[in-house]
Amino acid sequence: MDVQSNILFFLTPKEEVAYVYADSSLGETMEKMEVFRYTSIPVLRRSGEYLGTLTEGDLLWNIKNHYHFDYENAKRVKISKLPRYSDNMAVTISTDMDEVITKAMEQNFVPVEDDRGMFIGIVTRRNILQYFKEKLERSLRDFHIA
Repeated sequence: MDVQSNILFFLTPKEEVAYVYADSSLGETMEKMEVFRYTSIPVLRRSGEYLGTLTEGDLLWNIKNHYHFDYENAKRVKISKLPRYSDNMAVTISTDMDEVITKAMEQNFVPVEDDRGMFIGIVTRRNILQYFKEKLERSLRDFHIA
């Protein structure tokens, strides 16, 4: 099987991805993003479906425009109530890697769903670049040996 066409080769599984649920609070989300040093984070339903991506900007502009920031109040605000500027568009497990790479050029990560629409993980831009870097290095070594 050609690794370039197999999305699973690049997948970081859900178990290794920090994400929040739509009913997570603003405070919980801020804490998780701080701990993991994320600038954006996937948002899921409790049932596992991918809903979208929440960014630091989404949080900050909502706090500025809608809340007199109070940390205790932030713990009660549900993430599902915050508008998102844009979402990282998800792909399915069978999506062609060319499309995934195209999405990764615009997004830090590409959420991946199974055939039931359940979030199963992400493909990061970093994983894609690492693969092609290693492939280039191998090609250069092979070229110099020949």
